[in-house]
Amino acid sequence: MKKITITFPDKSTLEVENEIRPVTLLNRLQETCDKSRKILAVKVNNEISSLDSIININADIEPVYADTKDGAAIYRRSLCFLLGCAAHKLFPGRRLLVGHSLGYGYYYTLEKDNFSRQDIEALKKEMESLVKEDRVIVNDVISYKEACEIFERLGMVETRKQLNYRSPSRIQVNSLDDFYDLNFGTLVASTGILSVFDLMPYQEGFLLRFPKHDSPEQLPEFQDQPKLFEIYKRYKDWGKQLNVTSAATLNEIIHDRKVNDFIDITETLQVKRISEIADQIQQKGTVKVVLIAGPSSSGKTTSAKKLGMQLEAIGYKPKVISLDNYYVGRKDTPLDENGNYDYECLEALNVKLLNQNLVDLFEGKEIKVPSYDFHEGLSYYKDGDTMKLAPNEILILEGIHGLNPKLTPLVPEEYKFKIYLSALTQLNLDDHNRIATSDNRLIRRIVRDSQFRGKSAADTIAMWDNVQKGERLHIFPFQNNADAMLNTALDYELPVLKVYADPLLRCVSPLESQYAEASRLLQFLGYFSTIPATAVPSHSIIREFIGGSAFHY
Repeated sequence: MKKITITFPDKSTLEVENEIRPVTLLNRLQETCDKSRKILAVKVNNEISSLDSIININADIEPVYADTKDGAAIYRRSLCFLLGCAAHKLFPGRRLLVGHSLGYGYYYTLEKDNFSRQDIEALKKEMESLVKEDRVIVNDVISYKEACEIFERLGMVETRKQLNYRSPSRIQVNSLDDFYDLNFGTLVASTGILSVFDLMPYQEGFLLRFPKHDSPEQLPEFQDQPKLFEIYKRYKDWGKQLNVTSAATLNEIIHDRKVNDFIDITETLQVKRISEIADQIQQKGTVKVVLIAGPSSSGKTTSAKKLGMQLEAIGYKPKVISLDNYYVGRKDTPLDENGNYDYECLEALNVKLLNQNLVDLFEGKEIKVPSYDFHEGLSYYKDGDTMKLAPNEILILEGIHGLNPKLTPLVPEEYKFKIYLSALTQLNLDDHNRIATSDNRLIRRIVRDSQFRGKSAADTIAMWDNVQKGERLHIFPFQNNADAMLNTALDYELPVLKVYADPLLRCVSPLESQYAEASRLLQFLGYFSTIPATAVPSHSIIREFIGGSAFHY
């Protein structure tokens, strides 16, 4: 009989015959790790697996705790499954639709109806009942034919349609009673773990609220983001008008050879929105500097250039100053809690010099524009690199701190126009499995880092947590300060990025800790057909990441 060896985080081993489930090893695993932390899943050879999966090869295993990023993703995904099951029991035949994230919650609506408060309360009670019963969430593999029949019977139109474009003979699913869903990622083993949640009425639907990853036992205080919600709602309504709301419907138009028209429409819509923002700037009448901020890979550089073109079309002559030019120098850069240089914090910039330069420019004076040598970590001046503003010239200042009032305290508010960028795709995978904005941006960055910076997918994934930490500290808190918000996502981009990202992600080895995330992203991209790069217009934001742009960066 075959024997396998299980290696625990403390390097102790256990030899077992044939196969074993992680749940059987839970006590031993807990003994080798932190007993005070809740384990939601395990990593088996750096691949995240459910506690009821089967280990039948030699394996290094480690816990996935609830208070980690991976654990939080599993918890949220499982809560969505629990909600889907409750909605199926209470409202059979009514399509529950997931929207975007908002204040540590996901926004849900019904397809052709609004939720009443009584509906929401009933859903919450049903979820609480399933949690109290601590029901097993079954992780199973069924035949393609059976999957098609099940999703047709459940009325899960988009899920069934997805099987037209991704059709292996064996389909991995999760189930609870007679509710089924495609397995889009690891779930918790049973419902009893999912006790921390709330359903909160919001707009025409409700928010499924969940805890932050670092505080898994409590819900954070709700912070509304009405501007961001309105932007998303506008794009969601637009997707409904075009009948392209999911990966499946996008795949459908790709296979029907209608995607070029969709590309033209999405690009035109984005240009129209940038044009509207340019008009807002002109209508304000007093603007001397446009401040653009947004998280990593939101397309700030291309957006600034496209906005500049629209401003020129209405009579302005834009000039660009990059915040990167104002780094203080490596020796004066603050250190983070790990002793590394913190280039993300505001103190890494020479705010005093920036403000003096801006005041001088607005008074008609000429300034010397600083430069920064990233290799040497030094600030310096180039001969002849000066700037002066004519009456019809306007500054565009792009960088992560653009919306922070502490960046430009000496500049009068009437001189500023602040723009927040975010890549908010309105597409879902299906009715109740969403596409995370951060996944969209991470895939953009993996492609760009490979194309232009010589980094592997593992390199980019390794630093992504720190990038997101900087965003939470320095960007997201100021997004409601914006005068305008621009959605930089293009709903056809993932099929384009897949062509580049797929082979990069496949090079991440199971020996690397980034393998789990690479595997998850590969599974996610597997639900999209591909679009060749030749279909992408030369002025598109996507060109910032794949190359071949008409703009010079």
